[in-house]
Amino acid sequence: MVRAATRLALRYPSLSALLLGGVSATGFAPLSLSPLLLICLSAFMLLLRAMPTRALALQIGWCFGLGQFSVGLFWMAHAFTYQDAMPEWLGWFAPVILSLYLAIYPALAAGLAWVWGRRSSAAFTLIFAAAWILTEWMRGTLFTGFPWNPLSVAFVDVAHIARWLGTYGASGVVVLASGAIIAALSRNWFATGAMLALPAFSILASFANVPAPDERPAAPLLHVVQPNIGQQDKYRAGYEENNFAKLAALTGAANQPRLILWPEAAVPYFLETEEWAREKLAKLLRPGDILITGADALVFDKDRKLTGAHNSMFVLNATGQSLARYDKAHLVPYGEYLPMRALLEPIGLSRLVPGDVDFLPGPGPQTLTLPSFGSVGFQLCYEIIFSGETVDRANRPAFIFNPSNDAWYGAWQPPQHLAQTRMRAIEEGLPVVRSTPTGISAVIDADGRVTHQLPYRQPGAITAALPTAHDATAFARFGNMLPLLLAAFLALLGIALRRRLG
Repeated sequence: MVRAATRLALRYPSLSALLLGGVSATGFAPLSLSPLLLICLSAFMLLLRAMPTRALALQIGWCFGLGQFSVGLFWMAHAFTYQDAMPEWLGWFAPVILSLYLAIYPALAAGLAWVWGRRSSAAFTLIFAAAWILTEWMRGTLFTGFPWNPLSVAFVDVAHIARWLGTYGASGVVVLASGAIIAALSRNWFATGAMLALPAFSILASFANVPAPDERPAAPLLHVVQPNIGQQDKYRAGYEENNFAKLAALTGAANQPRLILWPEAAVPYFLETEEWAREKLAKLLRPGDILITGADALVFDKDRKLTGAHNSMFVLNATGQSLARYDKAHLVPYGEYLPMRALLEPIGLSRLVPGDVDFLPGPGPQTLTLPSFGSVGFQLCYEIIFSGETVDRANRPAFIFNPSNDAWYGAWQPPQHLAQTRMRAIEEGLPVVRSTPTGISAVIDADGRVTHQLPYRQPGAITAALPTAHDATAFARFGNMLPLLLAAFLALLGIALRRRLG
């Protein structure tokens, strides 16, 4: 049966790669069938090495990526349900259209591995791992970047090597593990052991963690609110007060000061200009409480003409005073702004978020100091997926707040978003707190463990002490220089091995 499957795969390599990519996407949340991802990646590597030409190698690399991204991102279609500027049916094409572009990066990795490493199985694995690290980094950087579902996030429970090598370096380790499977099948035990060295180290590091206490008596008290307000109810006429009542009821009161955390775009008020709105929020707070809530900040030109808006998080105290504001820096193209608006708007395209003006980017990662609660860094929704762009390295916070609005995307996106948020906690050695309208809201410790969470589509609130931060990790100090150095080392080792073997 194995031989028959092999012959069939070689006869139809592009279709085989497409299917392997699609099945490999089940390794990501919510299915989390990570062993199946390893098996599919191993099978793809065998298929790739068997290709007779570079053109075919590039083609099947692109097909593998197309399958993986199309299945992994199909939740994007759900977002088109909640706006009327574009037809809902267009949503079913959006994940595929995006995947046509994203698949270029696995194709590049496949082409590099085929050209430089196909003569030796071990050299091929090393160079493919190096190329995958490089192309994942490129995918997260070029054209504003979209590093959704890097390979390593499927193994977030044991991906503690990301403290040293980051997410992209950990993805290279996943490729090495797949190469170890191939070496074991061919009974090359030396190569198997060599390829397993880094994956084994990562797994051992996950078991070697000394669990920090989830809660400390002296730690700031967090109160994370998840109101279960669906996107269909967010801007519906007459629902404003109903939505506010949900937030107010879940906020409640306590006998000690709390840092109250509401989701992205939690209120439709303009808190900078509408004093009554700040007073309304202040009535929910007791002395010593601080509320962080999402709202829009309008931008006007010198003639008071509206020119844009910021997707912002406002910090308010119990007197209704606005203490600080964070503006989202890494905006979602076609979601929060329309690129090339002058060309695309006339043909009927629009952004997904309602409004007549585009959102404008903020200055980037910032650390704000909150009275009695210490320092907090912000990553607003989508920003948290960008490895190495999470915190202000010159002013390291005590934790990261990741408010989000995942209500756009159905049930598959929130667990994927949560998994990537956990990777940021591991990389930076910092706790991360998420608050979303419909879930999954969570408190994540500095080792990437979820200590508290609210399930998808369940209203509620988490009251918990802030977990302890670790000292800055190697990745927190040096960023993506480390995975790129690993990629260079693996590539040089693979080339040297290929030359030695002739």
